[in-house]
Amino acid sequence: MKSTNGSKSGRPRGWLTAGAVLVFGGLLPACREPAPTHDTAASAAPSSAAPSSSARPGTAFDALDGMDVRKPVPLLPMMANHQKQNMRDHLVAVQEIIVAAASNDFAGVERAASRIGSSEQMGRMCSHMGAAAPGFTDQALAFHRTADTVAEAARKGDKDAVMSALGRTLATCTGCHAAWKQQVVDESTWQRLTSSAPPTGHR
Repeated sequence: MKSTNGSKSGRPRGWLTAGAVLVFGGLLPACREPAPTHDTAASAAPSSAAPSSSARPGTAFDALDGMDVRKPVPLLPMMANHQKQNMRDHLVAVQEIIVAAASNDFAGVERAASRIGSSEQMGRMCSHMGAAAPGFTDQALAFHRTADTVAEAARKGDKDAVMSALGRTLATCTGCHAAWKQQVVDESTWQRLTSSAPPTGHR
């Protein structure tokens, strides 16, 4: 996709900014109260109809959770909160990338992209978050590695490459959110699922 400067696509100049924010923001994990403890496999099983009142305790949250057939990522409350904070900051970073790219501020693009790029600390965090959800860590790390290419394009001063890399980064992001949902659990459930002590240092 060509950039809005010199683009021949005919789309309005602000289409990418609005679209990215709507797509990215709409897929952020919804705020939720701690869910009742239940097996990971049971949470991932698809539901072909609205949950029956006899299947689970009858609350509005249980009904919504039963309709959401994404795979669960079991997290302690403090981990789930930390993850949500990170997701909100990812959204702000994407906004800053788009605004900076629009004015050819490649240093600004690189600074914003570095917040969602890969690092040793980010790798440890993703591993902790995905300890009870096989496959989650790899997908999360793919997002951060793809975000590195945004900064690489910015260092070359290539606006088209920046926007193309950002598009690929958002694709990994939306793919991850389409596959996974938070499942808040207590410490005993976490230890049973991971065979390890609860992680510390997420705040």
